Amino acid sequence: MADADSSPETEGADVLDRLDPVVLHHIVNTLGWSDLRPLQRAAITPLMEGEDAVLLAPTAGGKTEAACFPLLSAMAEQKWTGTSVLYLCPLKALLNNLVSRVDTYTQWLGRRAALWHGDTKESQRQRIRTEAPDVLLTTPESLEAMLIGVKTDHARLLGSVRAVVVDEVHAFAGDDRGWHLLAVLERLEQVTGRPIQRIGLSATVGNPDQLLDWLQGAGVETRAGRVVAPGVTLPAFEAVGSDRKPTAEEVPRPAGEVELDYVGSLDNAAKLIATLHRGEKRLVFCDSRAQVEQLGAALRAREVTVFLSHASLSVDERTRSEQAFAEARDCVIVSTSTLELGIDVGDLDRVIQIDSPATVASFLQRIGRTGRRAGTVRNCLFLTTRKDTLLQAAGLLLLWSRGWVEPVKPPPEPRHLVAQQLLAVTLQQHKLGDQLWDRQWNGLAPFDQSAAPILRHLTEEGFLDSDGGLLFVGPEAERRFGKRHFIELTASFTAPPQFTVLSGRTEIGRTDPSVLTEERPGPRRLLLGGRSWQVTYIDWLRKRVFVEPADSGGIAKWMNGGIAGLTYALTRAMREVMLGEDPPVVLTRRAQARLAEQRESDAPDTVHPDGTLVTRAGNDVRWWTWAGYRANATLAATLQSVTDPLQRPTDCWLRLREDLDPADWHAARKSVGESLVLPDVDPRAVRGLKFSAALPERLAIATVAARLADFDSAWFVLSEAVRFVVSSDRA
Repeated sequence: MADADSSPETEGADVLDRLDPVVLHHIVNTLGWSDLRPLQRAAITPLMEGEDAVLLAPTAGGKTEAACFPLLSAMAEQKWTGTSVLYLCPLKALLNNLVSRVDTYTQWLGRRAALWHGDTKESQRQRIRTEAPDVLLTTPESLEAMLIGVKTDHARLLGSVRAVVVDEVHAFAGDDRGWHLLAVLERLEQVTGRPIQRIGLSATVGNPDQLLDWLQGAGVETRAGRVVAPGVTLPAFEAVGSDRKPTAEEVPRPAGEVELDYVGSLDNAAKLIATLHRGEKRLVFCDSRAQVEQLGAALRAREVTVFLSHASLSVDERTRSEQAFAEARDCVIVSTSTLELGIDVGDLDRVIQIDSPATVASFLQRIGRTGRRAGTVRNCLFLTTRKDTLLQAAGLLLLWSRGWVEPVKPPPEPRHLVAQQLLAVTLQQHKLGDQLWDRQWNGLAPFDQSAAPILRHLTEEGFLDSDGGLLFVGPEAERRFGKRHFIELTASFTAPPQFTVLSGRTEIGRTDPSVLTEERPGPRRLLLGGRSWQVTYIDWLRKRVFVEPADSGGIAKWMNGGIAGLTYALTRAMREVMLGEDPPVVLTRRAQARLAEQRESDAPDTVHPDGTLVTRAGNDVRWWTWAGYRANATLAATLQSVTDPLQRPTDCWLRLREDLDPADWHAARKSVGESLVLPDVDPRAVRGLKFSAALPERLAIATVAARLADFDSAWFVLSEAVRFVVSSDRA
């Protein structure tokens, strides 16, 4: 890895002289900084020389300034004109939070920054079209809307772009939005006629070099680039496929005060939060919108000043909360992962985690919200409500204590986004050559010639029309995606349909339709914004529900999209906890007692230090793999002769046939040979894949199956010894 820490240029003061004198003047006199942080120093030379880069630092590590100061200096030195820098973020709230800071830095040079996303008013967009800002803060979806929109002359507005900053780049890379981002950047280079410098900002990840390669896209083999990560300790080992534990010398103890507690219920968590740390600002993370609502209501009932943030609250609701808790002191903020990324929540004292996040990377983002004031340390209190989430939290903290962070991996085989991009670029260009179409993405796979079967399907099904060697948007694309100027084509992710909740003319947020349809006694009430509302009228056609305030009794519920389940690494760490390993954090007496109870009652029938277990309790036969959801789904499909065909795999075990004996097992294992099988796919799961309607059904199913699979972990589990035990009882 090319780390700027090792460069002599980062050690002397001379590197600051590369910055524009006006920028340097304001750093010292306006910001009052006597020096730059190591990351900010280390980024100056590569960014001013036009190199691609990934800048790594913990939350609040100064990454925005590390990108902005050199790029603004390059802008002045090289006399860039027009919109020369794009600043892309995954969240609108993050853009809202950053725009004034970036604009301040830009104004030092007499330049201007502006904001464009889905909530930006048309009058503001029109000003951007007529008076191009030097720095434009936006999302990839809004960037694509500019490329295909009829109101925007994209060549005029975007043709001068020289550099793109991708904030929270890891959040893109591990998701379909990352494929969308890469494709749009390649198309943007077609507009500019030159390579665009790419700079990713990220918290610590497990594979920074691969993240840089990913960000460079089609130009990875020819473009200069480096990872800039001074002072960041990168993971020293790979957990998957290895049971070796790092030594104390390999892994420094991570900084932070972390405590793990078991409280048994969300109501008990509310009682504790209402009592603890009064007078302080506390940020509480939950991993579902329903939990946020339930906890918010329980805290409000205990007269705690509480603010809520999640994706189904209205823009106005979230804005009010963000403004209030940025200024408030004695309050509690309850949020999903929407506040996990770099949004400024003011002077925060404590982070509290209900149950457990699914990844170490997520936990690092969350604990990084604290410890920003001088004399304070990063801290997090885990309040677990169930025995399984206590075990998950303990396993996650075990990985964290070893310095391990998940590698960021793009979802495999994004064929649905290939279909989306073929339609979008045809809309952008108005016509597309049926032989040269792949040049729009500069040869970036999978938007290259390998996409020919998808292009053929789009043409055969009427999504595209073909005439005289040219392709045009066809009637089927108009029918499925053409509403509101093809706005549906600019969103690369999907969510289940929701109903807008209105109190009078005020939008509160959105709720799942199941809350409105499921049978329940008494008046129909829902929970939103931490308050109960009674339904007065439902407009089924327009998907709107009208409500009035109610004292209590509201229900919060949303259908979760995507593929659930824990990773192999985390599930294996949970197995280590069951075998007696404690994470080196503060364990309360309740947590210690509950873990001891689990080890005494459950461990004999679920874990063994020398391999996996197959247990029988009556007719219930389970294989305790501790391999994670995807590996277990792969194993269930591969070993169909011995697995229960009606089961849904879990993170920790698979159900096997009732009449299984060891001979059957060994015969099935031997029959696997050298090949594993992709997991079976419920056809309903394909509907959650946006743009799947533009794919042949077999390719849509293959895409979902590839995303359900974990071949590496499945192979490792198959290589382990298996022990058969008979259990008389199971908790």
